[in-house]
Amino acid sequence: MHCPYCRNTDSRVVDSRTSDDGSQIRRRRLCPACGRRFSTVETTSLSVVKRSGVVEPFSRDKVVAGVRKACQGRPVTDDSLALLAQRVEESVRASGAAEIDAHDVGLAILGPLRELDEVAYLRFASVYQDFASLIDFESAIAALRADHEARRTAAGGAATADDPDASDSSDVSGAGADPSSAADDGAARPEA
Repeated sequence: MHCPYCRNTDSRVVDSRTSDDGSQIRRRRLCPACGRRFSTVETTSLSVVKRSGVVEPFSRDKVVAGVRKACQGRPVTDDSLALLAQRVEESVRASGAAEIDAHDVGLAILGPLRELDEVAYLRFASVYQDFASLIDFESAIAALRADHEARRTAAGGAATADDPDASDSSDVSGAGADPSSAADDGAARPEA
């Protein structure tokens, strides 16, 4: 590392700190020739190879922009989109490769997006996985339902409030039924 003041080719690292998100290392350096200090920031490069063969740097902003289209009209905040993009980047970087196919980035998006919003997941998956017919949507929805059922079974079979597929069939006596919906036997009721 060249000293920015005297252009000496040697420097000594005095202090190193990782950024909050862990994607950068800030190093404080000391030049032995002039005695001045300077800072450097190190990042690992991660490139995305697109279908056309073009290579470009990975961008969280592009991930957010692509997912935002799928989340249009859904109750998804900008903070949750930023967190999703961070999770995608961490997942992609965990592969250890300096270059990754755009297809693999899309695969890395599907899991966190499914957890974030299932409707947005279906929208994104329909474009990304090139759904060609209603059957493709039905099979994706069936997979989501099977996942819900598996989670409900793993939780002890109890119906949860956030599970729209869960129905309470324990009240078969009609005791909890609305009295106004009871069948009218045709008899006149006395006025109160």
